[in-house]
Amino acid sequence: MLRFFYTLTFIIALPVVFYRLWIKDKKVPGYRIRWPERFGIYPAPQETRPVVWVHAVSVGEVVAATPVIRRLLESGQVAVMVTTMTPTGSTRVAETFGKQVLHVYAPYDLPWTVAAFLRRTRPVLAIIMETELWPNMLHECARQKLPTILANARLSARSARRYARFAGATRELLECLSHVAAQNEEDGHRFVDLGLAPHKLTVTGSVKFDVALSRTLRDSAIQLRETYGAARPVLIAASTHEGEDEPLLDAFAQVLITRPEALLILVPRHPERFDEVYELSRAHFRTCRRSSGQCPEGTQVIVGDTMGEMMLLYGCADIAFVGGSLIERGGHNMIEPACWGLPIICGPHTFNFADISKRLEQMGGMVTVTDATSLAAQWLAWIEQPQERQKVGQKALQFTEQNRGAVERLMTIVRDYLPYQ
Repeated sequence: MLRFFYTLTFIIALPVVFYRLWIKDKKVPGYRIRWPERFGIYPAPQETRPVVWVHAVSVGEVVAATPVIRRLLESGQVAVMVTTMTPTGSTRVAETFGKQVLHVYAPYDLPWTVAAFLRRTRPVLAIIMETELWPNMLHECARQKLPTILANARLSARSARRYARFAGATRELLECLSHVAAQNEEDGHRFVDLGLAPHKLTVTGSVKFDVALSRTLRDSAIQLRETYGAARPVLIAASTHEGEDEPLLDAFAQVLITRPEALLILVPRHPERFDEVYELSRAHFRTCRRSSGQCPEGTQVIVGDTMGEMMLLYGCADIAFVGGSLIERGGHNMIEPACWGLPIICGPHTFNFADISKRLEQMGGMVTVTDATSLAAQWLAWIEQPQERQKVGQKALQFTEQNRGAVERLMTIVRDYLPYQ
């Protein structure tokens, strides 16, 4: 019954959905194009091999899914259909895989749009990244007896409390899943507490630990760092949200008093904020855009306004601040800077990565700050003490190396549902 009212509400809200697409397209071109795909309308793929469907909402999920997709492609026995919800996610799929995979936007969560998508794609397995629990999508997959794996699954205590308010509906959702590959024990227990059958749960760890830094990427990072100034202290504030940039720039201003040669790479999480953050920074600092290609001598802040370059920009830095954590957004992926051996700073709100941030801090690879003053103090401490900075960075790198292997554990589960062995 609850799913009926959910679907009815979605239908009534469709005019608002279209209006939001139009508004978003003004800030991030791409939302209005290919809109029929969002209703499951697109040419059926001309593919004779079995199709595995991988759903990754946006850039972060595409990055997490990348090693899994590569492993599927290695076999040569399946085709891979990747769906995303955002243009930035779509762009990342195209940049990473080109024509190696099929790609369309995911259908809206309405029974007939999901059915139309499944009818055209005819997948033999669905792999949904992280925690995308869409009622009609899961119900239709179950109705068509399509095995569905929730991969790299995470469920914060906060999200679990929200799902618990609709206990019956949540239990029905989880019954539709064939398997849940959870990032850690705590996340797994929350899924079971909400109604997932225990035999459907495997704790695999996070596939994000299996990120590989290619020789090409390392060389590009070295070259870019040289253009910015090899001897300068380079700080990066990555995946920032509205409400974070002001205190970050305030903290950087405090750093400049002691170390005027320092450089800050400021990377907003969402493309629609690139212009806003550039103007905010330009009002106080000599600022350039990463997209300009070259920054003039004396630049103090570089606004990272390009897509798909986060790992490259991390590779240019000495110290990483991971955003979404000074405000109550829950934080973002701190594994990426850890893979570079960077010492990491986060704000107090890391509930989206609660287990990882807790263990990383216990390992000695991360420090938590609360405001601009404590952030500036930590930045300066590590700038002035390079040996301590490198020691903390090595702890972060060691943490990632100790937690690799999730992709292989996930693939063991995936193979059980594939039409070949």
